[in-house]
Amino acid sequence: MRETPDAAVADDRRRRDVPTGVVMVGMAAIAWWPAFTLGAWGEIFFDDILALWAASAAALVFVLVERRPLRGRLGRAALLLLPSVWLLLSFVAHDAVTDLGIALLDLAAFAAVVIGIPFTLWVLVQIVWPDFAVGTPRRSKWLIVVVVLAVVIASYLLGLNQARFLTCEDFSISGNAPPAGCSPANNG
Repeated sequence: MRETPDAAVADDRRRRDVPTGVVMVGMAAIAWWPAFTLGAWGEIFFDDILALWAASAAALVFVLVERRPLRGRLGRAALLLLPSVWLLLSFVAHDAVTDLGIALLDLAAFAAVVIGIPFTLWVLVQIVWPDFAVGTPRRSKWLIVVVVLAVVIASYLLGLNQARFLTCEDFSISGNAPPAGCSPANNG
């Protein structure tokens, strides 16, 4: 039996929607934890920053050796280099930092994370799924951005308000230090 034109169009839409959903869920799953820790503890943990560094360093190497015009790759490479620059500055300036130096390093770390996480994720999506950037409608790309941003903002707000739904014991059991202001466990 032949497929009707309407069924073929619907099937094509479903096939296009699957990558959008996979990318959206994957990016949200990666981005929620750093946002939550920033809300709950007031900082992004070193393991999140080093995971970003590892992913961006690998993506940087790929971007530098991929077979595309150099002009398009240099901007992506510069942004992917941010976490490595922050790490290098932290390494070099570790013993000789002043209050201003610490503030600048903290600012560089914040920029590396805020710019680095979404950009690194986007480059990784393009590496793993090259046709995604070209074959996905602009509306779907904006949907991904809006949904992931909403999850990040919600995660940050959940971190700020963790005492309303988590206890200090919840953090301890999960292997995390309880954040300031966490609720003691209910014994009732």
